[in-house]
Amino acid sequence: MEADGFVRRRRMTAETTGNDPGVAGASAGAEVRWLGGRFWGVSESIVGSLTPRIGGETELQTVDFIRSAQDAQTEDSEPDYEGLPQGASTSTHMLAGAVAGIMEHCLMFPIDCVKTRMQSLQPDPAARYRNVMDALRRIVATEGVWRPMRGLNATAVGAGPAHALYFACYEKLKKTLSDVIHPGANSHLANGTAGCVATLLHDAAMNPAEVVKQRMQMYNSPYRGVLDCVRAVWQKEGPAAFYRSYTTQLTMNIPFQALHFMTYEYLQELLNPQRQYNPSSHMLSGALAGAIAAAATTPLDVCKTLLNTQESVALGSLSPGQSQGQGAHRRISGLAHAFRTVYRLGGLQGFFKGVQARVIYQMPSTAISWSVYEFFKYGLTKHQHDKRRAQHMEG
Repeated sequence: MEADGFVRRRRMTAETTGNDPGVAGASAGAEVRWLGGRFWGVSESIVGSLTPRIGGETELQTVDFIRSAQDAQTEDSEPDYEGLPQGASTSTHMLAGAVAGIMEHCLMFPIDCVKTRMQSLQPDPAARYRNVMDALRRIVATEGVWRPMRGLNATAVGAGPAHALYFACYEKLKKTLSDVIHPGANSHLANGTAGCVATLLHDAAMNPAEVVKQRMQMYNSPYRGVLDCVRAVWQKEGPAAFYRSYTTQLTMNIPFQALHFMTYEYLQELLNPQRQYNPSSHMLSGALAGAIAAAATTPLDVCKTLLNTQESVALGSLSPGQSQGQGAHRRISGLAHAFRTVYRLGGLQGFFKGVQARVIYQMPSTAISWSVYEFFKYGLTKHQHDKRRAQHMEG
Protein backbone atom coordinates (compact mmCIF):
# COMPACT_ATOMS: atom_id res chain seq x y z
CA MET A 1 0.00 0.00 0.00
CA GLU A 2 1.29 3.46 -0.89
CA ALA A 3 0.88 4.86 2.60
CA ASP A 4 2.67 1.82 4.11
CA GLY A 5 5.64 2.38 1.83
CA PHE A 6 5.76 5.98 2.92
CA VAL A 7 5.64 4.98 6.59
CA ARG A 8 8.48 2.47 6.08
CA ARG A 9 10.66 5.08 4.38
CA ARG A 10 10.03 7.49 7.22
CA ARG A 11 10.92 4.89 9.86
CA MET A 12 14.14 3.97 8.05
CA THR A 13 15.12 7.63 8.08
CA ALA A 14 14.52 7.81 11.82
CA GLU A 15 16.51 4.63 12.50
CA THR A 16 19.56 5.64 10.49
CA THR A 17 19.80 9.05 12.15
CA GLY A 18 19.76 7.69 15.66
CA ASN A 19 16.45 9.18 16.80
CA ASP A 20 18.07 12.53 17.63
CA PRO A 21 15.90 15.67 17.98
CA GLY A 22 16.42 16.58 14.33
CA VAL A 23 14.87 13.38 13.05
CA ALA A 24 11.28 14.53 13.35
CA GLY A 25 12.01 17.79 11.57
CA ALA A 26 13.88 16.02 8.75
CA SER A 27 11.22 13.37 8.27
CA ALA A 28 8.48 15.97 8.41
CA GLY A 29 10.33 17.91 5.74
CA ALA A 30 10.49 14.79 3.57
CA GLU A 31 6.78 14.30 4.10
CA VAL A 32 6.05 17.87 3.04
CA ARG A 33 7.95 17.39 -0.20
CA TRP A 34 6.20 14.07 -0.84
CA LEU A 35 2.72 15.47 -0.31
CA GLY A 36 3.10 18.42 -2.62
CA GLY A 37 5.76 20.86 -1.40
CA ARG A 38 4.50 24.36 -1.28
CA PHE A 39 0.85 23.34 -1.02
CA TRP A 40 1.34 22.07 2.50
CA GLY A 41 3.10 25.27 3.54
CA VAL A 42 0.11 27.28 2.40
CA SER A 43 -2.45 24.84 3.77
CA GLU A 44 -0.67 24.78 7.14
CA SER A 45 -1.18 28.51 7.60
CA ILE A 46 -4.82 28.21 6.50
CA VAL A 47 -5.49 25.23 8.74
CA GLY A 48 -3.82 26.84 11.73
CA SER A 49 -5.82 30.05 11.43
CA LEU A 50 -9.32 28.55 11.26
CA THR A 51 -11.51 27.34 14.11
CA PRO A 52 -13.34 25.59 15.66
CA ARG A 53 -11.56 22.24 16.00
CA ILE A 54 -13.44 18.96 15.80
CA GLY A 55 -13.70 17.11 19.09
CA GLY A 56 -10.61 15.08 19.82
CA GLU A 57 -7.92 17.54 18.76
CA THR A 58 -7.67 19.12 22.19
CA GLU A 59 -7.14 15.71 23.73
CA LEU A 60 -4.59 14.83 21.05
CA GLN A 61 -2.58 17.99 21.76
CA THR A 62 -2.73 17.38 25.52
CA VAL A 63 -1.45 13.84 25.10
CA ASP A 64 1.37 15.05 22.88
CA PHE A 65 2.59 17.67 25.32
CA ILE A 66 2.41 15.61 28.52
CA ARG A 67 4.10 12.55 27.02
CA SER A 68 7.53 12.01 28.48
CA ALA A 69 10.65 12.50 26.35
CA GLN A 70 11.59 8.87 26.82
CA ASP A 71 8.22 7.64 25.54
CA ALA A 72 8.44 10.00 22.57
CA GLN A 73 11.88 8.70 21.60
CA THR A 74 11.05 5.02 21.93
CA GLU A 75 7.73 5.26 20.08
CA ASP A 76 8.44 4.55 16.43
CA SER A 77 4.95 3.58 15.31
CA GLU A 78 2.83 5.93 13.24
CA PRO A 79 -0.72 6.83 14.35
CA ASP A 80 -3.27 4.73 12.50
CA TYR A 81 -5.61 6.29 9.99
CA GLU A 82 -8.70 5.77 12.12
CA GLY A 83 -7.11 7.83 14.89
CA LEU A 84 -6.01 10.71 12.70
CA PRO A 85 -9.42 12.09 11.69
CA GLN A 86 -10.37 12.39 15.37
CA GLY A 87 -7.83 15.22 15.56
CA ALA A 88 -8.69 16.79 12.23
CA SER A 89 -9.81 20.38 12.34
CA THR A 90 -12.90 21.71 10.63
CA SER A 91 -10.64 23.68 8.31
CA THR A 92 -8.88 20.46 7.27
CA HIS A 93 -12.21 18.91 6.26
CA MET A 94 -13.16 22.12 4.42
CA LEU A 95 -9.90 22.35 2.51
CA ALA A 96 -9.89 18.65 1.60
CA GLY A 97 -13.57 18.87 0.60
CA ALA A 98 -13.05 21.95 -1.58
CA VAL A 99 -10.19 20.31 -3.50
CA ALA A 100 -12.19 17.09 -3.90
CA GLY A 101 -15.28 18.93 -5.15
CA ILE A 102 -13.41 21.02 -7.72
CA MET A 103 -11.52 18.01 -9.07
CA GLU A 104 -14.66 15.88 -9.19
CA HIS A 105 -16.70 18.39 -11.19
CA CYS A 106 -13.89 19.52 -13.48
CA LEU A 107 -12.71 16.05 -14.47
CA MET A 108 -16.24 14.78 -15.13
CA PHE A 109 -17.65 17.93 -16.71
CA PRO A 110 -17.88 16.63 -20.34
CA ILE A 111 -20.01 13.68 -19.18
CA ASP A 112 -22.16 16.08 -17.16
CA CYS A 113 -22.74 18.11 -20.32
CA VAL A 114 -23.90 14.95 -22.12
CA LYS A 115 -26.20 14.06 -19.21
CA THR A 116 -27.88 17.46 -19.37
CA ARG A 117 -28.52 17.12 -23.09
CA MET A 118 -29.77 13.55 -22.89
CA GLN A 119 -32.32 14.62 -20.28
CA SER A 120 -33.92 17.02 -22.75
CA LEU A 121 -37.60 16.20 -23.14
CA GLN A 122 -37.98 17.63 -26.67
CA PRO A 123 -34.45 17.62 -28.11
CA ASP A 124 -33.55 19.23 -31.41
CA PRO A 125 -33.10 16.59 -34.16
CA ALA A 126 -29.39 17.48 -34.24
CA ALA A 127 -29.12 16.83 -30.51
CA ARG A 128 -30.57 13.33 -30.32
CA TYR A 129 -27.88 10.88 -29.26
CA ARG A 130 -27.74 7.09 -29.07
CA ASN A 131 -25.40 6.91 -26.07
CA VAL A 132 -22.77 8.84 -24.14
CA MET A 133 -19.87 8.24 -26.54
CA ASP A 134 -22.02 9.08 -29.56
CA ALA A 135 -23.04 12.32 -27.87
CA LEU A 136 -19.46 13.33 -27.06
CA ARG A 137 -18.27 12.50 -30.56
CA ARG A 138 -21.03 14.48 -32.26
CA ILE A 139 -20.76 17.47 -29.94
CA VAL A 140 -17.02 17.76 -30.59
CA ALA A 141 -17.41 17.19 -34.34
CA THR A 142 -20.25 19.66 -34.91
CA GLU A 143 -19.77 22.27 -32.19
CA GLY A 144 -16.05 22.29 -31.46
CA VAL A 145 -13.66 20.52 -29.12
CA TRP A 146 -14.27 22.95 -26.25
CA ARG A 147 -18.07 22.85 -26.44
CA PRO A 148 -18.47 20.11 -23.76
CA MET A 149 -16.56 22.37 -21.35
CA ARG A 150 -18.87 25.41 -21.53
CA GLY A 151 -19.94 26.48 -18.04
CA LEU A 152 -16.97 24.80 -16.35
CA ASN A 153 -15.80 28.03 -14.69
CA ALA A 154 -19.20 28.56 -13.06
CA THR A 155 -19.14 25.01 -11.72
CA ALA A 156 -15.59 25.35 -10.35
CA VAL A 157 -16.49 28.57 -8.53
CA GLY A 158 -19.54 26.96 -6.93
CA ALA A 159 -18.04 23.52 -6.21
CA GLY A 160 -15.24 24.76 -3.93
CA PRO A 161 -17.31 26.40 -1.17
CA ALA A 162 -20.21 23.96 -1.65
CA HIS A 163 -18.07 20.88 -1.01
CA ALA A 164 -16.11 22.58 1.76
CA LEU A 165 -19.35 23.11 3.69
CA TYR A 166 -20.61 19.68 2.65
CA PHE A 167 -17.74 17.58 3.99
CA ALA A 168 -17.10 19.71 7.10
CA CYS A 169 -20.76 19.49 8.12
CA TYR A 170 -20.89 15.76 7.38
CA GLU A 171 -17.77 14.94 9.43
CA LYS A 172 -18.89 17.03 12.40
CA LEU A 173 -22.44 15.69 12.51
CA LYS A 174 -21.41 12.11 11.81
CA LYS A 175 -19.11 12.07 14.83
CA THR A 176 -21.55 13.92 17.09
CA LEU A 177 -24.56 11.76 16.19
CA SER A 178 -22.57 8.50 16.26
CA ASP A 179 -21.43 9.29 19.81
CA VAL A 180 -25.06 9.73 20.80
CA ILE A 181 -26.66 6.87 18.85
CA HIS A 182 -23.93 4.24 18.97
CA PRO A 183 -20.96 5.37 21.11
CA GLY A 184 -17.61 4.04 19.97
CA ALA A 185 -18.97 2.52 16.74
CA ASN A 186 -20.23 3.45 13.30
CA SER A 187 -23.94 4.31 13.00
CA HIS A 188 -25.67 4.14 9.61
CA LEU A 189 -28.47 6.34 10.93
CA ALA A 190 -25.92 8.96 11.95
CA ASN A 191 -24.23 8.74 8.53
CA GLY A 192 -27.51 9.18 6.66
CA THR A 193 -28.71 12.04 8.86
CA ALA A 194 -25.37 13.85 8.61
CA GLY A 195 -25.45 13.49 4.82
CA CYS A 196 -28.97 14.97 4.65
CA VAL A 197 -28.06 18.03 6.72
CA ALA A 198 -24.81 18.55 4.80
CA THR A 199 -26.84 18.56 1.58
CA LEU A 200 -28.79 21.62 2.73
CA LEU A 201 -25.58 23.67 2.88
CA HIS A 202 -24.11 22.16 -0.28
CA ASP A 203 -27.15 22.87 -2.44
CA ALA A 204 -27.60 26.39 -1.09
CA ALA A 205 -24.10 27.23 -2.35
CA MET A 206 -24.23 25.15 -5.54
CA ASN A 207 -27.72 25.78 -6.94
CA PRO A 208 -26.99 29.10 -8.74
CA ALA A 209 -23.92 27.55 -10.37
CA GLU A 210 -26.04 24.57 -11.47
CA VAL A 211 -28.57 26.86 -13.15
CA VAL A 212 -25.87 28.71 -15.10
CA LYS A 213 -23.98 25.53 -15.95
CA GLN A 214 -26.98 23.67 -17.34
CA ARG A 215 -28.14 26.61 -19.43
CA MET A 216 -24.67 26.85 -20.93
CA GLN A 217 -24.67 23.11 -21.65
CA MET A 218 -27.94 23.02 -23.62
CA TYR A 219 -27.90 22.64 -27.39
CA ASN A 220 -27.94 26.03 -29.16
CA SER A 221 -27.49 27.84 -25.85
CA PRO A 222 -28.09 31.56 -26.55
CA TYR A 223 -25.55 32.78 -23.99
CA ARG A 224 -22.07 34.00 -24.99
CA GLY A 225 -20.55 33.18 -21.62
CA VAL A 226 -21.16 32.71 -17.90
CA LEU A 227 -21.51 36.40 -17.09
CA ASP A 228 -23.87 36.93 -20.03
CA CYS A 229 -25.98 34.01 -18.78
CA VAL A 230 -26.09 35.37 -15.22
CA ARG A 231 -27.05 38.84 -16.45
CA ALA A 232 -29.74 37.56 -18.83
CA VAL A 233 -31.36 35.28 -16.25
CA TRP A 234 -31.30 38.02 -13.60
CA GLN A 235 -32.89 40.60 -15.93
CA LYS A 236 -35.50 38.36 -17.58
CA GLU A 237 -36.48 36.03 -14.75
CA GLY A 238 -35.28 37.72 -11.58
CA PRO A 239 -32.93 36.49 -8.84
CA ALA A 240 -35.43 33.82 -7.78
CA ALA A 241 -34.62 31.94 -11.00
CA PHE A 242 -31.30 30.86 -9.53
CA TYR A 243 -33.17 28.98 -6.79
CA ARG A 244 -36.21 27.83 -8.77
CA SER A 245 -35.00 24.23 -8.60
CA TYR A 246 -33.69 24.40 -5.01
CA THR A 247 -36.56 22.49 -3.42
CA THR A 248 -36.43 19.92 -6.23
CA GLN A 249 -32.67 19.66 -5.82
CA LEU A 250 -33.12 19.05 -2.09
CA THR A 251 -35.90 16.54 -2.74
CA MET A 252 -33.49 14.69 -5.03
CA ASN A 253 -30.24 15.15 -3.13
CA ILE A 254 -31.45 14.37 0.38
CA PRO A 255 -32.37 10.75 -0.47
CA PHE A 256 -29.39 10.61 -2.85
CA GLN A 257 -26.89 11.67 -0.18
CA ALA A 258 -28.48 9.58 2.56
CA LEU A 259 -28.24 6.49 0.34
CA HIS A 260 -24.81 7.53 -0.89
CA PHE A 261 -23.24 7.99 2.56
CA MET A 262 -24.86 4.93 4.09
CA THR A 263 -23.72 2.75 1.19
CA TYR A 264 -20.21 4.19 1.26
CA GLU A 265 -19.77 3.67 5.01
CA TYR A 266 -21.25 0.16 4.78
CA LEU A 267 -18.86 -0.79 1.97
CA GLN A 268 -15.97 0.65 3.96
CA GLU A 269 -16.90 -1.67 6.82
CA LEU A 270 -16.69 -4.62 4.41
CA LEU A 271 -13.66 -3.60 2.32
CA ASN A 272 -11.67 -1.60 4.85
CA PRO A 273 -12.73 -2.68 8.37
CA GLN A 274 -9.55 -1.26 9.95
CA ARG A 275 -10.34 2.11 8.34
CA GLN A 276 -6.77 2.58 7.16
CA TYR A 277 -5.84 4.89 4.29
CA ASN A 278 -6.61 2.58 1.37
CA PRO A 279 -7.15 4.40 -1.96
CA SER A 280 -8.56 1.37 -3.77
CA SER A 281 -11.25 0.79 -1.14
CA HIS A 282 -12.18 4.50 -1.13
CA MET A 283 -12.51 4.55 -4.92
CA LEU A 284 -14.52 1.31 -5.16
CA SER A 285 -16.85 2.22 -2.29
CA GLY A 286 -17.39 5.70 -3.72
CA ALA A 287 -18.10 4.41 -7.22
CA LEU A 288 -20.65 1.80 -6.12
CA ALA A 289 -22.35 4.19 -3.70
CA GLY A 290 -22.62 6.85 -6.39
CA ALA A 291 -24.02 4.45 -8.99
CA ILE A 292 -26.74 3.09 -6.68
CA ALA A 293 -27.80 6.53 -5.47
CA ALA A 294 -27.73 8.01 -8.99
CA ALA A 295 -29.92 5.34 -10.55
CA ALA A 296 -32.49 5.59 -7.75
CA THR A 297 -32.88 9.38 -8.01
CA THR A 298 -32.81 9.86 -11.80
CA PRO A 299 -36.52 10.86 -12.07
CA LEU A 300 -35.94 13.78 -9.71
CA ASP A 301 -32.81 14.79 -11.62
CA VAL A 302 -34.80 14.96 -14.86
CA CYS A 303 -37.27 17.32 -13.18
CA LYS A 304 -34.44 19.42 -11.76
CA THR A 305 -32.87 19.77 -15.22
CA LEU A 306 -36.21 20.88 -16.68
CA LEU A 307 -36.64 23.51 -13.96
CA ASN A 308 -33.08 24.79 -14.42
CA THR A 309 -33.08 24.96 -18.21
CA GLN A 310 -36.72 25.93 -18.86
CA GLU A 311 -36.30 24.00 -22.12
CA SER A 312 -37.74 26.17 -24.86
CA VAL A 313 -39.05 23.36 -27.07
CA ALA A 314 -40.79 21.74 -24.11
CA LEU A 315 -42.33 25.06 -23.12
CA GLY A 316 -43.51 25.62 -26.69
CA SER A 317 -45.28 22.27 -26.72
CA LEU A 318 -47.40 23.19 -23.71
CA SER A 319 -50.71 24.95 -24.03
CA PRO A 320 -50.98 28.35 -22.30
CA GLY A 321 -53.08 26.89 -19.53
CA GLN A 322 -50.40 24.38 -18.58
CA SER A 323 -47.61 26.86 -17.94
CA GLN A 324 -47.01 30.00 -15.97
CA GLY A 325 -48.08 33.07 -17.95
CA GLN A 326 -48.44 33.45 -21.70
CA GLY A 327 -46.22 33.15 -24.74
CA ALA A 328 -42.54 33.81 -24.18
CA HIS A 329 -43.15 34.33 -20.48
CA ARG A 330 -44.41 30.81 -19.85
CA ARG A 331 -42.34 28.96 -17.29
CA ILE A 332 -42.31 25.68 -15.44
CA SER A 333 -42.17 26.26 -11.72
CA GLY A 334 -42.28 23.83 -8.86
CA LEU A 335 -41.66 20.13 -8.53
CA ALA A 336 -45.29 19.11 -9.10
CA HIS A 337 -45.48 21.14 -12.31
CA ALA A 338 -42.21 19.63 -13.51
CA PHE A 339 -43.45 16.09 -12.79
CA ARG A 340 -46.66 16.71 -14.76
CA THR A 341 -44.69 18.16 -17.67
CA VAL A 342 -42.23 15.26 -17.81
CA TYR A 343 -45.05 12.71 -17.70
CA ARG A 344 -47.08 14.53 -20.37
CA LEU A 345 -44.18 14.88 -22.79
CA GLY A 346 -42.29 11.65 -22.13
CA GLY A 347 -44.50 9.28 -20.19
CA LEU A 348 -42.94 7.03 -17.55
CA GLN A 349 -39.85 6.58 -19.72
CA GLY A 350 -39.31 10.32 -19.61
CA PHE A 351 -38.39 10.11 -15.93
CA PHE A 352 -35.38 7.95 -16.79
CA LYS A 353 -34.01 9.96 -19.70
CA GLY A 354 -30.24 10.17 -19.36
CA VAL A 355 -30.02 7.48 -16.66
CA GLN A 356 -27.09 5.85 -18.43
CA ALA A 357 -25.18 9.13 -18.62
CA ARG A 358 -26.06 9.93 -15.00
CA VAL A 359 -24.71 6.61 -13.69
CA ILE A 360 -21.63 6.83 -15.90
CA TYR A 361 -21.07 10.35 -14.56
CA GLN A 362 -21.68 9.56 -10.89
CA MET A 363 -19.54 6.43 -10.60
CA PRO A 364 -16.16 8.02 -11.39
CA SER A 365 -17.33 11.32 -9.95
CA THR A 366 -17.96 9.96 -6.45
CA ALA A 367 -14.88 7.72 -6.71
CA ILE A 368 -12.73 10.79 -7.45
CA SER A 369 -14.42 12.83 -4.75
CA TRP A 370 -13.93 10.26 -1.97
CA SER A 371 -10.40 9.23 -2.92
CA VAL A 372 -9.19 12.84 -3.23
CA TYR A 373 -10.98 13.85 -0.04
CA GLU A 374 -9.60 10.94 1.99
CA PHE A 375 -6.08 11.56 0.64
CA PHE A 376 -6.04 15.24 1.54
CA LYS A 377 -7.71 14.68 4.90
CA TYR A 378 -5.14 12.02 5.73
CA GLY A 379 -2.21 14.09 4.49
CA LEU A 380 -3.19 17.36 6.13
CA THR A 381 -4.03 15.79 9.47
CA LYS A 382 -0.88 13.66 9.46
CA HIS A 383 1.21 16.73 8.72
CA GLN A 384 -0.28 18.61 11.67
CA HIS A 385 0.20 15.59 13.94
CA ASP A 386 3.86 15.15 12.96
CA LYS A 387 4.53 18.84 13.39
CA ARG A 388 3.21 18.72 16.96
CA ARG A 389 5.35 15.66 17.67
CA ALA A 390 8.43 17.40 16.26
CA GLN A 391 7.81 20.50 18.38
CA HIS A 392 7.37 18.34 21.47
CA MET A 393 10.55 16.36 20.88
CA GLU A 394 12.55 19.54 20.28
CA GLY A 395 11.12 21.00 23.49
